[in-house]
Amino acid sequence: MKLAVISLKKSWADPSRPGHFVTVGGFPQQMAALSALFSETVLYLPQLRGAPPPNAAPLAGHNLRVQPLSPLPERGWRRKLSQATWLPRNLGLLWRGIRAADAVHTPVPGDVATVGLLLALAQRKRLFVRYCTVWGRKYSLTARFLLWLLERVAGGRNVVMATGGAASPPSARNPNITWIFSTSLTAAAWQALPQAVPWQRGSTVRLISVGRVEPVKNLAALLQALPAIRQVYPHLHLDVVGEGTALPGLRQQAAALGLDEVITFHGNLGHQAVLGLLGTAHIYLMPSLVEGFPKALLEAMACGLPAVATAVSVIPRLVGTSGVLLPEPTPAAIAAAVTSLLADDARLAAMGRAARAASQQYTLEGWQQVIGERLAEVWGEEMGRGLVNNQQSTANNQRRNTL
Repeated sequence: MKLAVISLKKSWADPSRPGHFVTVGGFPQQMAALSALFSETVLYLPQLRGAPPPNAAPLAGHNLRVQPLSPLPERGWRRKLSQATWLPRNLGLLWRGIRAADAVHTPVPGDVATVGLLLALAQRKRLFVRYCTVWGRKYSLTARFLLWLLERVAGGRNVVMATGGAASPPSARNPNITWIFSTSLTAAAWQALPQAVPWQRGSTVRLISVGRVEPVKNLAALLQALPAIRQVYPHLHLDVVGEGTALPGLRQQAAALGLDEVITFHGNLGHQAVLGLLGTAHIYLMPSLVEGFPKALLEAMACGLPAVATAVSVIPRLVGTSGVLLPEPTPAAIAAAVTSLLADDARLAAMGRAARAASQQYTLEGWQQVIGERLAEVWGEEMGRGLVNNQQSTANNQRRNTL
């Protein structure tokens, strides 16, 4: 079965391999896993000019290739204006690519993916949609439209999965929409992750937060909590990894609170650098007001870090007994949670071990298995054969790795 993937994920030509492409984030790992379920996979992605970022990874997989689309501005009014000319330039290519495919995958939201979704519906193709942000949050007209549309079309040959997790399905209106977690950790990568060492009394307490630095991440409350934590544990350092619109305000807030020497704002880092910081930390902090499925929290847990996090979305199920859930996302609650954890050495160490164990069920192989079984359930025998072949290949590779 041939799969077409249509996404807004930006790509660059690989300078070291002519005809190949790279991108950033966990997308390359996920596409490699997804491609193993199909005979051929074609990725339709906007291609940016110039050199790729240093942390870009190859887009590669089982019979996988990239069909570049015209570039689009990053965001804002320039992107909206450019869509009027972008769509005519790329519509024919997308239409033909979808027509040649047996199935179409669109990770939404995103303007490019939404176009692919509508074209796949128009051609009545097998459709697999992943809703990759917080299900049910109507933060824009586009989000409202997508939620309305997906609840109408899910079912039959249209597979819709929402990123997150809960005891009940994402949609009360359409039970055909199911949950899927998000990860980019293979079992081998999970095994090789650096492991955090539990905090030792008298040493510096190292706290860390990783992710987009936006107002909904509530990092302003985290900074406000630091003076209270320092009253009990004066030797403290916070690493903030990520970029976003809230970053300039947080820098100003840190200066006003006299925290310049105890906070490092790293900006965006490569994946290995992030893992290195996680391996030196003692507690992971996520006081977010809104979350989908936080891959950064999952990676922190895989490094053996207990978490202090808000009880939103899938976080209560993900954290379980391996961290502290905040009763409310306030500076006082954050300070109380961190100081209570540090006051009990045995509890802190036990939570780190529990975090590591809980994270193991969220590997890329497990992600692939959940998706493959769902597609086989809906699309039938042909998809099922691909899943069985993949399982046999994975088992053979695991046996070879143990010899």
